[in-house]
Formats: sequence, C-alpha cells, structure tokens
Amino acid sequence: MSYVDGFIAAVPSDKKDEYIAHAKVSATVFKDYGALKVVETWGDDIPDGEVTSFPMSVKCKANETVVFSWVVWPSKNVRDEAWQKTMEDPRMQEDQNPMPFDGKRLIYGGFNIILEE
Repeated sequence: MSYVDGFIAAVPSDKKDEYIAHAKVSATVFKDYGALKVVETWGDDIPDGEVTSFPMSVKCKANETVVFSWVVWPSKNVRDEAWQKTMEDPRMQEDQNPMPFDGKRLIYGGFNIILEE
C-alpha cells in the first residue's frame, strides 16, 4: 500500500510566489526519486482553535499563511530509499532551493494509509 509524507508550515504571505517556486523544485526532486504525487495547498479557510488548530501547530503569525502539503510514495520502502537521496540532492540544498519560511516551525511525518476510497 502507498505511503504518505505530510507537511504543515507557516509561510510569510508575501512570499507565496517564492514558496511555489521552492515547491516546484522540491516536487520534481521527489518525483525523480519515486514519488507518485506531490500536493501543495495554500491556506484559505483555516479557523483559529481554542485548544488546537493548524495555525497554532506552526505558531502562525498574522502575516503568514498555513501551507499543508503531502507526498504520495508507492511504499514506505521506496520512500525510505528516496529520502536520503532527496536530502542530498543538490537541487534541495539551501543555496539552490532556499526555504522561504521558518523551517524550525515545519511539522512533518510519515503515514501509513489505512483507508483510501
């Protein structure tokens, strides 16, 4: 069964174009190493929570927008083999493809799909 990496970040709203450029390069690299699909979304209707929320999870500031992204891999094995190569790829290095957001507030993780309809 497929495997998914998920990401949530707070991106300065005025850097949307820079983020899209960064995401396009990243998507190409992920797909070069076996990803089936890369999806990037820009927050539109994201309510503040009282206990938890997307904005709270990444300490989103007033001038930032929450981004929610995921990468679909054919399997966890393919993802694990690709991950190291992806991180070492020159296209993913800070001088080639800088992250236009605070990476310290990026939340990410790998997920087993338990239902897909």
